[in-house]
Amino acid sequence: MPGGESEARRVVASALVVASALVVFALAAGLGSAAEGRGLGAVRLVLGRSQEGRPIVAVRAGDPSGRRVLVVGCIHGTECAGVAVARALERVRARVDLWIVPDLNPDGYVAGTRQNGRGVDLNANWSSGWRGGGRPWDTYYPGPRPFSERETRIARNLILRLRPRVTIWFHQHMDLVWAFGPSSAAGRIYARAAGMRFYHRRWLDGTATNWQNHHLPATASFTVELPAGGLTPAQVGTQVRAVLALAAARQ
Repeated sequence: MPGGESEARRVVASALVVASALVVFALAAGLGSAAEGRGLGAVRLVLGRSQEGRPIVAVRAGDPSGRRVLVVGCIHGTECAGVAVARALERVRARVDLWIVPDLNPDGYVAGTRQNGRGVDLNANWSSGWRGGGRPWDTYYPGPRPFSERETRIARNLILRLRPRVTIWFHQHMDLVWAFGPSSAAGRIYARAAGMRFYHRRWLDGTATNWQNHHLPATASFTVELPAGGLTPAQVGTQVRAVLALAAARQ
Protein backbone atom coordinates (compact mmCIF):
# COMPACT_ATOMS: atom_id res chain seq x y z
CA MET A 1 0.00 0.00 0.00
CA PRO A 2 1.25 3.58 -0.66
CA GLY A 3 3.20 5.02 2.25
CA GLY A 4 4.15 1.63 3.69
CA GLU A 5 2.84 -0.52 6.49
CA SER A 6 3.15 2.15 9.19
CA GLU A 7 1.11 4.63 7.14
CA ALA A 8 -1.58 2.01 6.53
CA ARG A 9 -1.82 1.29 10.25
CA ARG A 10 -2.02 5.02 11.01
CA VAL A 11 -4.88 5.45 8.52
CA VAL A 12 -6.78 2.50 9.99
CA ALA A 13 -6.24 3.68 13.57
CA SER A 14 -7.47 7.17 12.75
CA ALA A 15 -10.49 5.87 10.87
CA LEU A 16 -11.37 3.49 13.71
CA VAL A 17 -11.49 6.36 16.19
CA VAL A 18 -14.06 8.10 13.98
CA ALA A 19 -16.01 4.89 13.35
CA SER A 20 -16.14 3.94 17.04
CA ALA A 21 -17.42 7.38 17.98
CA LEU A 22 -20.19 7.10 15.39
CA VAL A 23 -21.27 3.67 16.61
CA VAL A 24 -21.30 4.77 20.27
CA PHE A 25 -23.31 7.86 19.35
CA ALA A 26 -25.89 5.78 17.48
CA LEU A 27 -26.28 3.31 20.36
CA ALA A 28 -26.53 6.09 22.93
CA ALA A 29 -29.27 7.71 20.89
CA GLY A 30 -31.35 4.55 21.22
CA LEU A 31 -31.74 3.93 17.52
CA GLY A 32 -33.31 0.53 17.94
CA SER A 33 -36.21 0.33 15.50
CA ALA A 34 -36.77 0.64 11.78
CA ALA A 35 -39.24 3.44 12.42
CA GLU A 36 -36.62 5.43 14.31
CA GLY A 37 -34.15 4.80 11.49
CA ARG A 38 -36.58 6.26 8.98
CA GLY A 39 -36.92 9.30 11.20
CA LEU A 40 -33.22 9.95 10.72
CA GLY A 41 -33.60 9.99 6.96
CA ALA A 42 -33.06 6.35 6.02
CA VAL A 43 -35.02 5.58 2.86
CA ARG A 44 -36.22 2.14 1.80
CA LEU A 45 -36.59 1.29 -1.87
CA VAL A 46 -37.95 -1.88 -3.44
CA LEU A 47 -35.46 -2.72 -6.20
CA GLY A 48 -37.49 -5.61 -7.60
CA ARG A 49 -38.68 -9.07 -6.70
CA SER A 50 -37.02 -12.44 -6.43
CA GLN A 51 -37.84 -15.47 -8.54
CA GLU A 52 -40.61 -16.38 -6.09
CA GLY A 53 -41.90 -12.83 -5.77
CA ARG A 54 -40.29 -11.68 -2.54
CA PRO A 55 -39.21 -8.03 -2.42
CA ILE A 56 -35.53 -7.17 -2.65
CA VAL A 57 -35.01 -3.96 -0.74
CA ALA A 58 -32.26 -1.35 -0.57
CA VAL A 59 -31.90 1.10 2.30
CA ARG A 60 -30.12 4.41 1.85
CA ALA A 61 -28.72 5.91 5.04
CA GLY A 62 -26.06 8.35 6.16
CA ASP A 63 -24.92 11.45 4.30
CA PRO A 64 -25.62 11.69 0.54
CA SER A 65 -22.56 13.92 0.15
CA GLY A 66 -20.24 11.29 1.66
CA ARG A 67 -18.29 8.48 0.04
CA ARG A 68 -20.72 6.04 -1.52
CA VAL A 69 -20.51 2.51 -0.09
CA LEU A 70 -22.75 -0.42 -1.01
CA VAL A 71 -23.16 -3.30 1.44
CA VAL A 72 -24.85 -6.61 0.58
CA GLY A 73 -25.66 -8.67 3.65
CA CYS A 74 -26.56 -11.98 2.00
CA ILE A 75 -26.28 -13.50 -1.48
CA HIS A 76 -26.19 -17.20 -0.50
CA GLY A 77 -29.25 -18.28 1.48
CA THR A 78 -27.18 -20.37 3.88
CA GLU A 79 -24.65 -17.58 4.56
CA CYS A 80 -26.74 -14.77 6.00
CA ALA A 81 -24.97 -13.63 9.18
CA GLY A 82 -24.23 -10.41 7.30
CA VAL A 83 -27.91 -9.45 7.45
CA ALA A 84 -27.39 -8.47 11.09
CA VAL A 85 -24.53 -6.18 10.06
CA ALA A 86 -26.66 -4.66 7.32
CA ARG A 87 -29.52 -3.98 9.74
CA ALA A 88 -27.15 -2.36 12.21
CA LEU A 89 -25.72 -0.11 9.50
CA GLU A 90 -29.21 1.19 8.77
CA ARG A 91 -29.25 2.73 12.26
CA VAL A 92 -25.87 4.47 12.17
CA ARG A 93 -25.47 8.14 11.39
CA ALA A 94 -22.18 8.75 9.59
CA ARG A 95 -20.62 10.93 6.94
CA VAL A 96 -20.92 8.18 4.34
CA ASP A 97 -23.52 7.59 1.64
CA LEU A 98 -24.56 4.09 2.65
CA TRP A 99 -26.61 1.88 0.36
CA ILE A 100 -27.56 -1.37 2.04
CA VAL A 101 -29.15 -4.49 0.53
CA PRO A 102 -29.79 -6.73 3.54
CA ASP A 103 -30.73 -9.81 1.51
CA LEU A 104 -30.31 -10.31 -2.24
CA ASN A 105 -31.52 -13.92 -2.03
CA PRO A 106 -34.70 -13.98 0.08
CA ASP A 107 -35.91 -17.21 -1.56
CA GLY A 108 -32.74 -19.06 -0.60
CA TYR A 109 -32.91 -17.62 2.90
CA VAL A 110 -36.46 -18.86 3.43
CA ALA A 111 -35.73 -22.28 1.93
CA GLY A 112 -32.37 -22.68 3.64
CA THR A 113 -30.53 -23.17 0.35
CA ARG A 114 -27.37 -21.61 -1.03
CA GLN A 115 -29.06 -21.11 -4.39
CA ASN A 116 -32.00 -18.93 -5.41
CA GLY A 117 -35.49 -20.20 -6.21
CA ARG A 118 -34.32 -21.68 -9.54
CA GLY A 119 -31.38 -23.56 -8.09
CA VAL A 120 -28.74 -21.07 -9.29
CA ASP A 121 -25.71 -19.91 -7.30
CA LEU A 122 -26.16 -16.15 -7.62
CA ASN A 123 -22.46 -15.55 -7.03
CA ALA A 124 -21.57 -17.60 -10.10
CA ASN A 125 -24.10 -15.94 -12.41
CA TRP A 126 -22.15 -12.75 -13.28
CA SER A 127 -20.58 -12.30 -16.68
CA SER A 128 -16.89 -11.84 -15.83
CA GLY A 129 -15.25 -15.23 -16.24
CA TRP A 130 -18.65 -16.98 -16.34
CA ARG A 131 -18.43 -20.67 -17.12
CA GLY A 132 -21.46 -22.80 -17.88
CA GLY A 133 -22.08 -26.37 -16.85
CA GLY A 134 -23.88 -28.43 -14.28
CA ARG A 135 -27.52 -28.60 -13.36
CA PRO A 136 -29.89 -26.62 -11.12
CA TRP A 137 -29.22 -27.18 -7.42
CA ASP A 138 -25.62 -28.22 -8.00
CA THR A 139 -23.63 -26.34 -5.35
CA TYR A 140 -22.03 -23.87 -7.75
CA TYR A 141 -24.48 -24.05 -10.65
CA PRO A 142 -23.91 -20.77 -12.58
CA GLY A 143 -27.22 -20.72 -14.42
CA PRO A 144 -27.91 -21.19 -18.15
CA ARG A 145 -26.22 -17.88 -19.06
CA PRO A 146 -24.75 -14.81 -17.34
CA PHE A 147 -27.34 -12.68 -15.56
CA SER A 148 -30.06 -15.24 -16.20
CA GLU A 149 -31.42 -14.59 -12.71
CA ARG A 150 -33.59 -11.71 -11.54
CA GLU A 151 -31.56 -11.22 -8.41
CA THR A 152 -28.22 -10.80 -10.18
CA ARG A 153 -29.75 -8.41 -12.70
CA ILE A 154 -31.17 -6.34 -9.84
CA ALA A 155 -27.75 -6.14 -8.18
CA ARG A 156 -25.95 -5.37 -11.44
CA ASN A 157 -28.38 -2.59 -12.30
CA LEU A 158 -28.05 -1.08 -8.84
CA ILE A 159 -24.23 -1.08 -9.04
CA LEU A 160 -24.27 0.51 -12.49
CA ARG A 161 -26.70 3.15 -11.27
CA LEU A 162 -24.84 3.97 -8.05
CA ARG A 163 -21.23 3.37 -9.12
CA PRO A 164 -20.27 2.94 -5.45
CA ARG A 165 -16.73 3.72 -4.43
CA VAL A 166 -16.71 0.42 -2.54
CA THR A 167 -19.00 -2.61 -2.52
CA ILE A 168 -18.78 -5.07 0.38
CA TRP A 169 -20.28 -8.55 -0.01
CA PHE A 170 -20.83 -10.60 3.14
CA HIS A 171 -20.42 -14.37 2.95
CA GLN A 172 -19.54 -17.21 5.33
CA HIS A 173 -17.77 -19.25 6.78
CA MET A 174 -14.05 -18.65 6.15
CA ASP A 175 -13.51 -15.81 8.67
CA LEU A 176 -11.34 -13.61 6.43
CA VAL A 177 -11.40 -10.71 3.99
CA TRP A 178 -10.88 -11.72 0.35
CA ALA A 179 -9.73 -9.00 -2.06
CA PHE A 180 -7.60 -8.79 -5.17
CA GLY A 181 -6.42 -6.32 -7.81
CA PRO A 182 -7.82 -2.78 -7.47
CA SER A 183 -9.71 -3.81 -4.33
CA SER A 184 -6.62 -4.92 -2.42
CA ALA A 185 -6.04 -1.63 -0.59
CA ALA A 186 -9.65 -1.40 0.56
CA GLY A 187 -9.65 -5.05 1.60
CA ARG A 188 -6.51 -4.60 3.70
CA ILE A 189 -7.96 -1.57 5.47
CA TYR A 190 -11.14 -3.48 6.27
CA ALA A 191 -9.27 -6.57 7.45
CA ARG A 192 -7.12 -4.55 9.85
CA ALA A 193 -10.10 -2.61 11.15
CA ALA A 194 -12.07 -5.82 11.76
CA GLY A 195 -9.10 -7.82 13.08
CA MET A 196 -9.54 -10.42 10.32
CA ARG A 197 -7.08 -12.30 8.14
CA PHE A 198 -6.49 -10.77 4.71
CA TYR A 199 -6.73 -13.28 1.85
CA HIS A 200 -5.12 -11.96 -1.33
CA ARG A 201 -6.27 -14.30 -4.10
CA ARG A 202 -7.82 -13.84 -7.53
CA TRP A 203 -11.59 -13.64 -7.75
CA LEU A 204 -13.54 -16.76 -8.65
CA ASP A 205 -15.19 -17.06 -12.07
CA GLY A 206 -18.61 -15.49 -12.47
CA THR A 207 -18.62 -13.69 -9.13
CA ALA A 208 -19.95 -10.25 -8.28
CA THR A 209 -16.54 -9.00 -7.16
CA ASN A 210 -14.93 -10.24 -10.37
CA TRP A 211 -17.53 -8.37 -12.42
CA GLN A 212 -17.33 -5.01 -10.62
CA ASN A 213 -13.53 -4.96 -10.51
CA HIS A 214 -13.45 -5.45 -14.29
CA HIS A 215 -16.39 -3.24 -15.31
CA LEU A 216 -15.91 -0.35 -12.87
CA PRO A 217 -12.12 -0.22 -12.47
CA ALA A 218 -12.11 3.02 -10.46
CA THR A 219 -14.07 1.26 -7.70
CA ALA A 220 -13.44 -1.58 -5.27
CA SER A 221 -15.48 -4.69 -4.58
CA PHE A 222 -14.44 -7.37 -2.11
CA THR A 223 -15.75 -10.20 0.06
CA VAL A 224 -15.97 -10.37 3.82
CA GLU A 225 -16.20 -14.02 4.86
CA LEU A 226 -17.74 -14.00 8.33
CA PRO A 227 -17.27 -16.92 10.73
CA ALA A 228 -19.79 -19.75 10.87
CA GLY A 229 -23.03 -19.31 12.76
CA GLY A 230 -24.74 -16.17 13.93
CA LEU A 231 -22.89 -13.08 15.13
CA THR A 232 -22.90 -11.76 18.68
CA PRO A 233 -23.74 -8.07 19.18
CA ALA A 234 -20.04 -7.41 19.75
CA GLN A 235 -19.14 -9.10 16.46
CA VAL A 236 -21.80 -7.07 14.64
CA GLY A 237 -20.35 -3.91 16.15
CA THR A 238 -16.86 -4.86 14.96
CA GLN A 239 -18.07 -5.23 11.38
CA VAL A 240 -20.02 -1.95 11.53
CA ARG A 241 -16.91 -0.14 12.75
CA ALA A 242 -14.86 -1.72 9.96
CA VAL A 243 -17.31 -0.51 7.31
CA LEU A 244 -17.22 3.01 8.72
CA ALA A 245 -13.44 2.92 9.12
CA LEU A 246 -13.05 2.01 5.45
CA ALA A 247 -15.43 4.79 4.43
CA ALA A 248 -13.47 7.29 6.52
CA ALA A 249 -10.02 6.21 5.29
CA ARG A 250 -8.23 8.06 2.52
CA GLN A 251 -7.43 5.64 -0.32
